[in-house]
Amino acid sequence: MKKASKGPVIGLVLAVSTILLSGCGEDPRFSTQTQYLGGVYGPGPVSAAAPQDNVSYWDGDDMGGKPSVKITLGEQRAYFYKGGRLAGISQLSTGREGLNTPLGHFAIQQKDVNHVSTKYGDYVDPADNVVKPNVELGKDPMPPGSHFKGAPMPFFMRIHGGVGMHAGYLPGYPASHGCIRMPEFMAENFFKSVSVGTPVMITN
Repeated sequence: MKKASKGPVIGLVLAVSTILLSGCGEDPRFSTQTQYLGGVYGPGPVSAAAPQDNVSYWDGDDMGGKPSVKITLGEQRAYFYKGGRLAGISQLSTGREGLNTPLGHFAIQQKDVNHVSTKYGDYVDPADNVVKPNVELGKDPMPPGSHFKGAPMPFFMRIHGGVGMHAGYLPGYPASHGCIRMPEFMAENFFKSVSVGTPVMITN
Protein backbone atom coordinates (compact mmCIF):
# COMPACT_ATOMS: atom_id res chain seq x y z
CA MET A 1 0.00 0.00 0.00
CA LYS A 2 1.18 3.49 -0.79
CA LYS A 3 1.15 5.86 2.15
CA ALA A 4 0.60 9.60 1.97
CA SER A 5 3.71 11.73 1.83
CA LYS A 6 4.84 13.12 5.17
CA GLY A 7 7.02 15.85 3.69
CA PRO A 8 6.41 19.57 4.27
CA VAL A 9 3.09 20.71 2.95
CA ILE A 10 2.41 24.24 1.78
CA GLY A 11 -1.29 25.02 1.52
CA LEU A 12 -3.52 27.85 0.52
CA VAL A 13 -5.85 29.28 3.12
CA LEU A 14 -9.14 27.85 1.96
CA ALA A 15 -12.35 28.11 3.93
CA VAL A 16 -14.24 25.29 2.33
CA SER A 17 -17.98 25.51 1.83
CA THR A 18 -20.94 24.75 -0.38
CA ILE A 19 -23.63 26.54 -2.30
CA LEU A 20 -26.68 25.27 -0.46
CA LEU A 21 -27.93 25.30 3.12
CA SER A 22 -25.83 22.30 4.09
CA GLY A 23 -22.39 23.72 3.44
CA CYS A 24 -18.93 23.06 4.69
CA GLY A 25 -17.26 26.36 5.45
CA GLU A 26 -14.68 26.73 8.19
CA ASP A 27 -16.08 27.55 11.60
CA PRO A 28 -14.84 31.07 12.49
CA ARG A 29 -13.96 29.74 15.94
CA PHE A 30 -11.18 27.67 14.37
CA SER A 31 -8.31 30.12 14.04
CA THR A 32 -5.21 29.91 11.88
CA GLN A 33 -3.43 28.62 14.97
CA THR A 34 -5.33 25.34 14.75
CA GLN A 35 -3.08 22.36 14.13
CA TYR A 36 -3.87 20.63 10.84
CA LEU A 37 -3.15 17.15 9.58
CA GLY A 38 -0.36 16.88 7.03
CA GLY A 39 -1.23 16.50 3.36
CA VAL A 40 -4.15 18.93 3.32
CA TYR A 41 -5.01 22.53 2.69
CA GLY A 42 -4.12 24.69 5.66
CA PRO A 43 -2.74 28.08 6.65
CA GLY A 44 0.89 28.13 5.57
CA PRO A 45 3.36 25.30 6.20
CA VAL A 46 1.99 22.51 8.36
CA SER A 47 3.58 22.69 11.81
CA ALA A 48 5.98 19.93 12.76
CA ALA A 49 3.78 19.52 15.84
CA ALA A 50 0.66 18.92 13.76
CA PRO A 51 -0.78 15.41 13.76
CA GLN A 52 0.37 13.44 10.72
CA ASP A 53 -1.99 11.79 8.26
CA ASN A 54 -0.87 8.17 8.50
CA VAL A 55 -4.19 6.91 7.14
CA SER A 56 -4.67 8.22 3.61
CA TYR A 57 -3.39 6.22 0.67
CA TRP A 58 -4.42 5.41 -2.90
CA ASP A 59 -3.76 2.10 -4.68
CA GLY A 60 -6.55 2.19 -7.24
CA ASP A 61 -4.96 3.40 -10.47
CA ASP A 62 -4.50 -0.09 -11.90
CA MET A 63 -7.66 -1.59 -10.44
CA GLY A 64 -10.80 -2.24 -12.45
CA GLY A 65 -14.37 -2.72 -11.40
CA LYS A 66 -17.38 -0.69 -10.36
CA PRO A 67 -16.50 2.12 -7.90
CA SER A 68 -18.22 2.68 -4.57
CA VAL A 69 -17.52 4.72 -1.46
CA LYS A 70 -18.16 4.01 2.23
CA ILE A 71 -17.82 6.89 4.69
CA THR A 72 -17.63 6.15 8.42
CA LEU A 73 -18.26 9.23 10.53
CA GLY A 74 -17.06 7.67 13.76
CA GLU A 75 -13.70 6.83 12.20
CA GLN A 76 -13.56 10.04 10.11
CA ARG A 77 -12.48 7.91 7.16
CA ALA A 78 -13.65 7.17 3.63
CA TYR A 79 -13.09 3.79 1.99
CA PHE A 80 -12.97 3.62 -1.79
CA TYR A 81 -13.71 0.33 -3.53
CA LYS A 82 -13.37 -0.87 -7.10
CA GLY A 83 -15.19 -4.07 -7.91
CA GLY A 84 -15.57 -4.69 -4.19
CA ARG A 85 -11.82 -4.46 -3.58
CA LEU A 86 -10.34 -1.73 -1.38
CA ALA A 87 -8.56 0.84 -3.55
CA GLY A 88 -7.82 3.54 -0.97
CA ILE A 89 -8.60 5.10 2.38
CA SER A 90 -8.87 8.80 3.15
CA GLN A 91 -8.75 10.70 6.42
CA LEU A 92 -11.75 13.08 6.68
CA SER A 93 -13.28 16.02 8.45
CA THR A 94 -17.08 15.83 8.29
CA GLY A 95 -19.93 17.94 9.68
CA ARG A 96 -19.60 19.27 13.19
CA GLU A 97 -22.31 18.97 15.86
CA GLY A 98 -25.53 20.65 14.76
CA LEU A 99 -24.45 20.54 11.11
CA ASN A 100 -23.93 16.81 10.88
CA THR A 101 -23.15 15.00 7.66
CA PRO A 102 -26.27 12.99 6.74
CA LEU A 103 -26.40 9.23 7.15
CA GLY A 104 -27.73 6.90 4.48
CA HIS A 105 -27.29 5.55 0.97
CA PHE A 106 -26.59 8.17 -1.69
CA ALA A 107 -24.99 8.52 -5.12
CA ILE A 108 -22.73 11.05 -6.81
CA GLN A 109 -25.00 13.71 -8.33
CA GLN A 110 -22.48 16.20 -9.72
CA LYS A 111 -18.74 16.61 -10.27
CA ASP A 112 -17.09 20.06 -10.41
CA VAL A 113 -13.31 20.27 -10.29
CA ASN A 114 -13.27 24.03 -9.57
CA HIS A 115 -16.41 24.36 -7.46
CA VAL A 116 -16.84 27.65 -5.56
CA SER A 117 -19.41 28.42 -2.88
CA THR A 118 -22.04 31.09 -3.40
CA LYS A 119 -22.96 30.99 0.30
CA TYR A 120 -19.75 30.77 2.35
CA GLY A 121 -16.44 32.54 1.88
CA ASP A 122 -14.78 35.89 2.68
CA TYR A 123 -15.49 39.58 2.24
CA VAL A 124 -12.56 41.04 0.31
CA ASP A 125 -11.50 44.52 -0.83
CA PRO A 126 -10.99 45.55 -4.50
CA ALA A 127 -7.38 44.27 -4.30
CA ASP A 128 -8.67 40.85 -3.18
CA ASN A 129 -7.36 41.28 0.37
CA VAL A 130 -9.52 39.57 2.98
CA VAL A 131 -11.45 42.11 5.04
CA LYS A 132 -13.64 39.66 6.95
CA PRO A 133 -13.02 35.90 6.71
CA ASN A 134 -15.36 32.93 7.10
CA VAL A 135 -18.65 34.68 6.40
CA GLU A 136 -22.09 33.50 5.37
CA LEU A 137 -23.47 35.66 2.59
CA GLY A 138 -26.75 37.28 3.55
CA LYS A 139 -26.17 36.69 7.25
CA ASP A 140 -22.89 38.43 8.06
CA PRO A 141 -22.80 42.22 7.44
CA MET A 142 -20.61 43.25 4.51
CA PRO A 143 -18.03 45.96 5.35
CA PRO A 144 -18.25 49.08 3.14
CA GLY A 145 -16.18 48.81 -0.03
CA SER A 146 -15.87 45.04 0.16
CA HIS A 147 -17.45 42.26 -1.86
CA PHE A 148 -18.10 38.56 -1.37
CA LYS A 149 -15.62 35.94 -2.60
CA GLY A 150 -16.86 32.37 -2.44
CA ALA A 151 -14.73 29.69 -0.83
CA PRO A 152 -13.07 27.22 -3.22
CA MET A 153 -14.07 23.57 -2.93
CA PRO A 154 -11.67 21.72 -5.27
CA PHE A 155 -12.67 18.33 -6.72
CA PHE A 156 -16.25 18.69 -5.47
CA MET A 157 -18.43 15.56 -5.68
CA ARG A 158 -22.01 16.35 -4.67
CA ILE A 159 -23.84 13.52 -2.94
CA HIS A 160 -26.94 15.04 -1.31
CA GLY A 161 -28.32 18.58 -1.40
CA GLY A 162 -25.40 20.87 -0.68
CA VAL A 163 -23.25 18.11 0.80
CA GLY A 164 -20.31 16.73 -1.12
CA MET A 165 -16.79 15.35 -0.88
CA HIS A 166 -13.94 17.72 -1.72
CA ALA A 167 -10.42 18.84 -0.82
CA GLY A 168 -10.28 20.94 2.34
CA TYR A 169 -9.20 21.62 5.90
CA LEU A 170 -8.66 18.59 8.13
CA PRO A 171 -8.16 19.79 11.70
CA GLY A 172 -8.37 16.26 13.07
CA TYR A 173 -12.04 16.36 14.10
CA PRO A 174 -15.47 17.01 12.51
CA ALA A 175 -15.43 20.72 11.61
CA SER A 176 -17.45 21.37 8.43
CA HIS A 177 -20.96 22.62 7.76
CA GLY A 178 -21.84 19.11 6.57
CA CYS A 179 -19.46 18.34 3.71
CA ILE A 180 -16.83 15.61 3.64
CA ARG A 181 -13.35 17.12 3.45
CA MET A 182 -10.31 15.11 2.49
CA PRO A 183 -6.66 15.70 1.55
CA GLU A 184 -6.24 17.17 -1.91
CA PHE A 185 -4.46 14.14 -3.39
CA MET A 186 -7.23 11.87 -2.12
CA ALA A 187 -10.01 14.16 -3.36
CA GLU A 188 -8.34 14.18 -6.79
CA ASN A 189 -8.11 10.38 -6.88
CA PHE A 190 -11.72 9.96 -5.75
CA PHE A 191 -12.83 12.60 -8.28
CA LYS A 192 -11.19 10.90 -11.25
CA SER A 193 -12.54 7.49 -10.21
CA VAL A 194 -16.23 8.26 -9.60
CA SER A 195 -19.01 9.03 -12.05
CA VAL A 196 -22.48 10.44 -11.63
CA GLY A 197 -24.40 7.58 -10.05
CA THR A 198 -21.48 6.06 -8.10
CA PRO A 199 -22.96 4.78 -4.80
CA VAL A 200 -21.90 6.42 -1.53
CA MET A 201 -22.86 4.96 1.85
CA ILE A 202 -22.48 7.09 5.00
CA THR A 203 -22.62 5.35 8.39
CA ASN A 204 -21.89 6.24 12.00
